[in-house]
Amino acid sequence: QVQLQESGGGSVQSGGSLRLSCAASGFTYRNSCIGWFRQAPGQEREGVASIGTETKPTYYADSVKGRFTISQDSAKNALYLQMNNLKVDDTAMYYCAARVPCIGPLTMAANAKYWGQGTQVTVSS
Repeated sequence: QVQLQESGGGSVQSGGSLRLSCAASGFTYRNSCIGWFRQAPGQEREGVASIGTETKPTYYADSVKGRFTISQDSAKNALYLQMNNLKVDDTAMYYCAARVPCIGPLTMAANAKYWGQGTQVTVSS
């Protein structure tokens, strides 16, 4: 059974930090691309950041470059997203996703094969 379980969301003030985690199981973690998407009410789901578990190419949306850092631990089948200098516009439900196999960067929701249930991030001014 495939599981992507997110944790670490919460409420912070603008300028604050949060670290999201995603525990993956039930699929071939090796040679997958895993990443984070977010969706605010009334908006489309957008790619935030992704990384390959073997070749480790990374992708960041322009809106988060320099503020967010994605990392993964192959020994733990875990994905992380360190979010610094959070802004009100970062408020959204954040989802962990996986593209298996990793035949290209995970930047579009349509390319994800597996999804987590999401964790809410709320940034207040």
